[in-house]
Amino acid sequence: MRASAGFTLIEIMVVVLIIAGLASLVGVKVIGQLCRSRAETTKVQMKNLEAGLKLFKIDNGFYPETQQGLEALIVAPSVGREIKKFPTGGYLEEQDVPKDGWSNEFQYIGPDQTGDSSYQILSPGDDGEFGSDDDCSIGNCECP
Repeated sequence: MRASAGFTLIEIMVVVLIIAGLASLVGVKVIGQLCRSRAETTKVQMKNLEAGLKLFKIDNGFYPETQQGLEALIVAPSVGREIKKFPTGGYLEEQDVPKDGWSNEFQYIGPDQTGDSSYQILSPGDDGEFGSDDDCSIGNCECP
């Protein structure tokens, strides 16, 4: 009798299926982790913006208006309500308004549009469009 020197087609197919199954499990976990890390980055950026907004309010007695936007944290606003005090360098460590975990710009809605003395910071989420199911707001940013 001759000893078999190679693999049969069925053996090769079984190995390929096992490898594909393992790869799909690893791929799903990596993709899920990437989404969670982007959501966490977005939450951290929102908290940093919140801290800057609170400092702005301490100095000026109000949060920036919508038209002044988050840029009011890095450059003294020239429109809207007059500000009393603006520190050299602004209220954020970086001289730029951060982006969310998906590299999108945040949307700021000031007290002039919220109807009270609060504000909203929104992220369009993964799809980059506001008004969809993956949008993030302060305290609400999860992976779908």
